[in-house]
Amino acid sequence: MMKLILLVSCLAAFALAAPQKEPVPIVKQDSQVNGDGSYSYSFETGDGTKAEQSGQLKNLGPNDDGEVVQGSFSYVAPDGKTYSVTYTADENGFQPQGEHLLAIPEAIARSIEYNKAHPEEDKSQK
Repeated sequence: MMKLILLVSCLAAFALAAPQKEPVPIVKQDSQVNGDGSYSYSFETGDGTKAEQSGQLKNLGPNDDGEVVQGSFSYVAPDGKTYSVTYTADENGFQPQGEHLLAIPEAIARSIEYNKAHPEEDKSQK
């Protein structure tokens, strides 16, 4: 699940960027992978797209480990505005934040909180 979240977050940075006719140069790039499962990467391209992400393993239970990821990306859209997203991906799912993102309606937010507080009622996951 965490690998899927990581893949989706990486692809989102690329998919949301404006399509280019000419190759866009990478002007800055850094990555590090550590033996303990933690990692970080960042890049910046010539068209103003930027992304960075870091992650580390987290023990989620006696027989369950997962990756906890924090990151951000920004890009210049065809309308000339720079859009930025910060996110966390962990046992609670992918949690993006950005001024341009729609807020979760209050009724849905209450439902999510109720479901978190009553996991025993969710029979579909077992």
